[in-house]
Amino acid sequence: MKTLHKFFLRSAVVVSMVAGMGSQAWALDLDTARAKGLAGEMDNGLLAVPPGASASAQELINSINNGRRAEYAKIAAQNNLPLEAVGTMMSQKIFTKLPAGTWVQVQGTWKKKAQ
Repeated sequence: MKTLHKFFLRSAVVVSMVAGMGSQAWALDLDTARAKGLAGEMDNGLLAVPPGASASAQELINSINNGRRAEYAKIAAQNNLPLEAVGTMMSQKIFTKLPAGTWVQVQGTWKKKAQ
């Protein structure tokens, strides 16, 4: 139980880090890319170009995904969890903070978040 509590505490820290990752350099760009439909959140905790969008945000997506993968790997190793489990958990946390209209992938299917 103590390990699980530490896992969720670290997860909250990572969510904060992911949300603020490169806040001076990327936050506005990521928000803009999401708002323009150029970047969407996948259900594995990573970003991707949603259907029908140009790849103009691909460099930003790659940079953010590299940072997320590194953080997810640290959490997985510290808590003896599969990397995929951490990514899935983080996608759920990220999803709750996204505004309506953001492209999201749910069970492999892309759609715009309703609320």
